[in-house]
Amino acid sequence: MKKLLFSLSAFALFSVNSIAQSDETGAWYIYFGNIKPKDSKFSLDVEAQYRNHNLGGDLQQLLLRSGVKYNFAENFNATAGYAYVLSEAEDTPDNPVRENRLYQEGILSQNVSRFFFRHRFRYEQRWVEGRDFNTRYRYCLFLDVPVNKPALTKNAVYVALYNEIFINGIKTDDTPGIFDRDRIYLGAGFKFTDNFGVQLGWMNQILETSNKAQIMVSLHHRLSI
Repeated sequence: MKKLLFSLSAFALFSVNSIAQSDETGAWYIYFGNIKPKDSKFSLDVEAQYRNHNLGGDLQQLLLRSGVKYNFAENFNATAGYAYVLSEAEDTPDNPVRENRLYQEGILSQNVSRFFFRHRFRYEQRWVEGRDFNTRYRYCLFLDVPVNKPALTKNAVYVALYNEIFINGIKTDDTPGIFDRDRIYLGAGFKFTDNFGVQLGWMNQILETSNKAQIMVSLHHRLSI
């Protein structure tokens, strides 16, 4: 177990050090939380993301998001919520752009042996300061594969991957194309408890005319009350 953790940590640190050599690399620090009353099908998602143009200190985006979730079944839930986004461009940091966003999503979970899949379908309505109203469709396929345990339980070390595509819903002068972006992620995670874990990974965000690498550090927390 110790050798496995050391190997994963060494690999992650080597990857981070290699990526950090590029000035184009950013970093996202994220908290994902879910608060659920016992014996209730309802729960509350809470999320905070501090995104940087570099590895820290040069704000790219602050995203705060929360939503009410309802579990229809063990493997399917739906959420409706709100997000506030503050964005700063590298060349105009003193002129931030604010966005108010509503979203609705459904998540279908399934597992095959050690392979744990999640399909997330999200629809967004976006009011961005200085731009036309727009909508956006998102689909993300997540895959978590525990290494040392058969499931994502306490002390599990796991590999995490996802791919998410964004499609613009309304064609405006600000969104001339249907394709918005695509995100590809590879990371490693550790579960301190059944309900609390951490991930370290790398994500490449592909835009229509550019792409950017991001180091990702995220906490994942479920709280029952």
